[in-house]
Amino acid sequence: MSPVALLRNALRVLVPLAVASTFYLYLYPVFMGCAFPLPQSLDRNESDSGAAFQDTLRQHVSRSSSSSSAAPFRLLALGDPQLEGDTSIPNYYGEPFPHLADVIRHLSFRTSHPSLRKRLQQTFHDLVDFYFDDIPHTVESIRKRIDLFGNDFYLAHIYRTLKWWSKPTHVSVLGDLLGSQWIQDPEFERRSSRFWNRSFKGGERVPDEVAAYPSDEYGLAGLLGVQDSDAAAWQRRIINVAGNHDVGYAGDLTVERLERFERVFGKAAYELRFELPLSNPAANATIFHPEKNPDSVRLAPELRIVNVNDMNLDTPAAEQSLQDKTYGFINDVINTASAVEYKGHFTLVLTHIPLYKPEGICVDAPYFSFHEGGGVREQNQLSADASRGFLEGIFGLNGDPNAPGSGRGRRGVILNGHDHEGCDTYHYINQTLEGDERQWQVTRWPAAQSSRLPTQSGAPGLREITVRAMMGQYGGNAGLLSVWFDEDSWEWNFDFATCPLGRQYFWWAVHVFDLIVVVVMLSLGILKACLAAGLDVDKWPRSYASALPRKDILEKKPNVRNGHIKKG
Repeated sequence: MSPVALLRNALRVLVPLAVASTFYLYLYPVFMGCAFPLPQSLDRNESDSGAAFQDTLRQHVSRSSSSSSAAPFRLLALGDPQLEGDTSIPNYYGEPFPHLADVIRHLSFRTSHPSLRKRLQQTFHDLVDFYFDDIPHTVESIRKRIDLFGNDFYLAHIYRTLKWWSKPTHVSVLGDLLGSQWIQDPEFERRSSRFWNRSFKGGERVPDEVAAYPSDEYGLAGLLGVQDSDAAAWQRRIINVAGNHDVGYAGDLTVERLERFERVFGKAAYELRFELPLSNPAANATIFHPEKNPDSVRLAPELRIVNVNDMNLDTPAAEQSLQDKTYGFINDVINTASAVEYKGHFTLVLTHIPLYKPEGICVDAPYFSFHEGGGVREQNQLSADASRGFLEGIFGLNGDPNAPGSGRGRRGVILNGHDHEGCDTYHYINQTLEGDERQWQVTRWPAAQSSRLPTQSGAPGLREITVRAMMGQYGGNAGLLSVWFDEDSWEWNFDFATCPLGRQYFWWAVHVFDLIVVVVMLSLGILKACLAAGLDVDKWPRSYASALPRKDILEKKPNVRNGHIKKG
């Protein structure tokens, strides 16, 4: 078979496979049916993913970019991208082949040795190290550089594709944006540049003037669900949460690390409030007003996003002033919140380290380690006391049924990262127990749903969603949070879904396969161009034997067998 025919037949198989795999990769949320949950799915035991997908598809097909069925607040939550860099490359700070350089120095007598035997002995040792250390390290360094380059675009593919398809109103990265808090400033700048110019290209940090400290007055009212320039700005902005690999744990967190993070990625602690405008005059007339409607418990619908830097909530901390500032921020969040007796407000807390959970609830059991001189060195969860501050402080939950609002607290949800495996839990306290038995308990969210814990009157609680990491080894996961307002109950409701791309190997395989197909197509084009130019390239090279002159054609040979001449 000629080369042209071989390549042509190969392309008949390769091109359809390349088109199909590439089509699936770049439209994976469509094939997987990913979509933000719809408000209507709340009354059902399971989210109606089919209706949500159809609604998202309708937004793309129709001329209007908005949907009357979609939730007014849709958060694309991404956890732990952890962009690595120089610290993961074996020979980044050294020579590519240091032992080979030593061999050359030994043989050129640029090193001192007591004897020729010692010189040859050391030369042999360095030569062995060249083969068994230098070459493997260099190969691994090259592989890691390619891996880092591809990983940036793998993360970018998740962000870009889901943002295009699902149409979120807001985006958040839940900490560990970078891979190490110990890196020096030049490397920090390089990784930050890769974050904004590759992995999250087109995204913007939340401006400092918008990232407000908790107060009673905000200039953000009316942005939720309104398609104007402000809403478009929020679709570009990324609410970045500080993680341990960004600023360090309590024992590592310093003023310098926090300042460089906030300079590039935005403030580490702030609050946003979005007021939902209502078009129903009758509903607006029922809202609390100190003069016109003082007896009403209804407040104007408002969604409150609290970005909390919980890296130094536990003690001991390296910088006491930073820890005091964090606790001061949380106290201000509590003091500026509406009273628990009122309805209409919703609090979304974004953190990095999850709340405390006993062993057996999530994949990892609670773990704490400390520096020798003091200070938290590592923790995979907050302490029980710090966790209780979120539940009882920010959300106002209480184990006492006689507490304000019967201890039911404020509506809301907590989203965080850190635990790469992800975990969906429900924190609750049984008000029917007495004394020390009345403690905070945790269960998996599906178990809480099956036992109807969220609807029990004597067990106030709160859902905490730890979003599985978007790193390749954890499936390139993303979280889709929908929040909407129900005028009948005058309460906010929410639902959550996930959308994983799959391991990074699939992303690599598709692009490498596409590259091979392109090379084959170019090769076929070159061969055809050569044929058109008159070059005989459509035949395989003849073998050496077939290329020799055939004497029997030039001169007839007699057929000799057993010493006799035979005709023929």
